[in-house]
Amino acid sequence: MTRALLPKVFTVLLAGALAGLALAVAALPAALVYGVGLSALSAPYADLPNTLRTPPTAQRSNLYANDGTTLITSFYQEDRVDVPLDEVAPVMRQAIIAAEDARFHEHSGVDLRGILRAFTVNRRDGATRQGASTLTMQYVRNVLSNDPRLSEAQRAAATEVSTARKVQEIRYALALERELTKDQILARYLNIAYFGAGAYGVAAASKRYFSVSPAELTLAQAALLAGLVRSPHTDDPIHGDADSAMARRGYVLDRLVESGQVPPDVAQRAQAEPLNLRPSETPNDCTAVPEGHNDWGFFCDWFTRWWNDQRAFGSTVDERQRTLRRGGFTIVSTLDPAVQRSTTEQVRRVYSAQARYAMPTAVVQPGTGRVLAMSVNRTYSVAANPPGQKNHPNTVNQLVGGGGTIVGYQGGSTFKLFTLLAALEAGLPLNTVFDAPDRIRTRYQISGETSCGGYWCPENASASMSGEHDMWTAFGQSVNTYFAWLTEQVGADRVVEMAERLGIVLRAGDDAQLARHGARDWGPFTLGVAATTPLDLAGAYATVAAEGIWCAPTPITSITDATGRRVGAGQPDCRQVLDVDVSRAAVDAARCPVGDQSMYHTCDGGTATRLRGQLNRPVGGKTGSSERYATETVVAFTPQLAVAAMAANPDDPQDAVGHAVQRAMVDSVGEILAFALRDQPVRDFVPPSDTTAWRVTGERTGN
Repeated sequence: MTRALLPKVFTVLLAGALAGLALAVAALPAALVYGVGLSALSAPYADLPNTLRTPPTAQRSNLYANDGTTLITSFYQEDRVDVPLDEVAPVMRQAIIAAEDARFHEHSGVDLRGILRAFTVNRRDGATRQGASTLTMQYVRNVLSNDPRLSEAQRAAATEVSTARKVQEIRYALALERELTKDQILARYLNIAYFGAGAYGVAAASKRYFSVSPAELTLAQAALLAGLVRSPHTDDPIHGDADSAMARRGYVLDRLVESGQVPPDVAQRAQAEPLNLRPSETPNDCTAVPEGHNDWGFFCDWFTRWWNDQRAFGSTVDERQRTLRRGGFTIVSTLDPAVQRSTTEQVRRVYSAQARYAMPTAVVQPGTGRVLAMSVNRTYSVAANPPGQKNHPNTVNQLVGGGGTIVGYQGGSTFKLFTLLAALEAGLPLNTVFDAPDRIRTRYQISGETSCGGYWCPENASASMSGEHDMWTAFGQSVNTYFAWLTEQVGADRVVEMAERLGIVLRAGDDAQLARHGARDWGPFTLGVAATTPLDLAGAYATVAAEGIWCAPTPITSITDATGRRVGAGQPDCRQVLDVDVSRAAVDAARCPVGDQSMYHTCDGGTATRLRGQLNRPVGGKTGSSERYATETVVAFTPQLAVAAMAANPDDPQDAVGHAVQRAMVDSVGEILAFALRDQPVRDFVPPSDTTAWRVTGERTGN
């Protein structure tokens, strides 16, 4: 009888001993012994479950900064990452074989000698004292019980104590041994075995216990790890089981000496070594970002929200989270550590982490939507706050990008951009003139302080703003009455639609209701009464910087799965949402508020005129103050970058930040841009055509 055929004949006879059951061979039914053909015991490799042929072991996913090497955090249910066998120290390979299957290189997947020994000992003692699972059989069981695609119930069934399950293990082990080399099986086993303390696979275990790679393991370290596999929960030296772990280490060293792989004196020296544990834990989730980079937590949080919206990773949020935590993805994000650091420094120069006011800030790349930085003067933590302080100094709420309970903050006059664009799109040129009064009565019916006779009657921030204005000067000086009049000319619904087209998400229930059912009468929208976020605003202004190309904000540069295959999700999602010339005209007007000059030299004053000198390159932007200066906003952009910062009290919208903070915010935004663009060439904006700037006849328009 051939060596390959012999195991098939005896497998069923000895299945009880293999499973460690109290069954005796004689107790197995004769029909089972003689009625099962050899073909039933020898599963063809092609008929094996896909999970065994291409094992989908659960592996942690790692999130990196945009350099591809700076680890932000990891996501996992089981701390695991696969490594090739040549990256595992030879002593580790020898130790695991000595500990778990000394005849690994001699059998064909099932060890008859081990089966008979286990059966004899177990029958003699009347209890399960020895098992007879080979390393290959253990591998089969581990794969079936760890398949990330299975439910918990299905994984439990894969490890049930039954003769049927053990026979299946035998059949699968024999099939694997016919198809795979011993080194391939050993590599797979080392990458799936559980070593205790939350570490799955030899790479995670090496780091967890000794803070080294598997290639760096010493004999003593390898023997310790190999000894843990038998009873990882009871022999865990990190959590108080050092004596048991040392005893198991000695057992493995003795087996290595018996096999002739390690000289006795070398083994004795290894056994004499103290444990020398250097435990380290792989960070898990956003609250585990490096301590010195706590500000990364808000970007990480936004990444997880983004991931949960991606249908490519599952049909439900739960499925997408399982995919993230078990899929072994390498995720290179858009976060630029240097720009993030600069942004955080500038934010905290305006407000400290203890201040009740917050200044959430976002940095977005036009033309791609890539988010380089997200910062706010808060500690990303679930730690408790003093009574009445929901979001300071600790919070995990998304203050920068919005979501959950965070609907945003009033953007003030930054929303005038949407009125400007709607007017340009409707055919009104930049030189459209209106003699703007200090206060104007509109046709929009409202109640409240800005109402006169039941109609919306906004006024300018200063009486000096009244008089003739075109779009350049009105946008530069932020003339409320001009934009109230302009809204009437184009229709408030078109202004609302423009904002949403450029990515403004109306998260507040009342805002969303007005947008759906009352947009035609929502005149005050042009003055930024709706809530928004710095991320949305930066994306909207980045759209005009990119000549009308809107890109969905993305935290992703690339995603590759555990096999190294590139995943399509996360690539820039961009589309042309504005006519190029309309966008160029809006940029030309947006140069006025920040001290730059339009292509037609028509700017005359602005609300943040020092920004151009601070940056020393072409720039556009806008400032905004909400009613009674409850919030302040600054947005600035170049062709390469857009930054938006908002000041508010997230815990109390009625607690006004005051207008004085705007100057510091302008300086902060300017410094962020200057740093982020320090190595980039100076680029100018493309001028608009005369058609969007002037009437064809050259005549000025308006009243």
